[in-house]
Amino acid sequence: MIELRTPREIEEMRPAGAFVAQVLTEIRETTRVGTNLLEIDALAHQRIRERGAESCYIDYHPSFGASPFGKVICTSVNDAVLHGLPHDYALQDGDLLTIDFAVGVEGWVSDSALSFVVGGAKGERGAKDERLITTSEEALAAGIAAAQPGGKIGDISAAIAEVGHGAGYRINTDFGGHGVGRTMHGDPHVPNNGRKGRGFPLRPGLVIAIEPWFLETTDEIYTDPDGWTLRSADGSRGAHSEHTIAITENGPLVLTDRG
Repeated sequence: MIELRTPREIEEMRPAGAFVAQVLTEIRETTRVGTNLLEIDALAHQRIRERGAESCYIDYHPSFGASPFGKVICTSVNDAVLHGLPHDYALQDGDLLTIDFAVGVEGWVSDSALSFVVGGAKGERGAKDERLITTSEEALAAGIAAAQPGGKIGDISAAIAEVGHGAGYRINTDFGGHGVGRTMHGDPHVPNNGRKGRGFPLRPGLVIAIEPWFLETTDEIYTDPDGWTLRSADGSRGAHSEHTIAITENGPLVLTDRG
């Protein structure tokens, strides 16, 4: 069921968005070569406890997951692009890391993700990674700009696809954006490819996560033996950018803005 939020409810959602943005920013700023993925999860868990927030991931067990997730943040490295399960791995110079974080604060959820190169981009490999990351960020910005009252979900999808395809990337539509509210995943589904003027109407009060993700040379994925992490079929790298937004009478409001 798709629910529309009142202006007051959207205001009540701001603290969750600000907290998610704060934690992602802190993790990006403190992650170094040698940082262990389990350290990142521990830091996120500590911040959740300090804030009195509630993890959306730790007990999450949808049909596509092998078991409850068991961690509080997704850490996807290199050829992993979504649902990366934190494990005992020390990040290396040049690794492409995606962190995806969703929590509830005072009953409202926000969800956001970002990608960056650990240790900085170097050489041809680094240039390719930065192009992939920048394309996902530009696609996210285009999707947000298209999220205007009176439009349709397809407007967002088409805007994302135009950027992705324009950069020469193929687009997987198995996973995409989604409604956000009292829970992390709800209706409507927001694909990363679609046609303008199609789909659910974009009405004031609709709160959604928009999340373009691209793989370098394929649109095919497979599930890692850990039962969660999604990897590219050909070993190429992936990048993922995501914000939770609310559609208002004046246009899109980014609740997870990192400033």
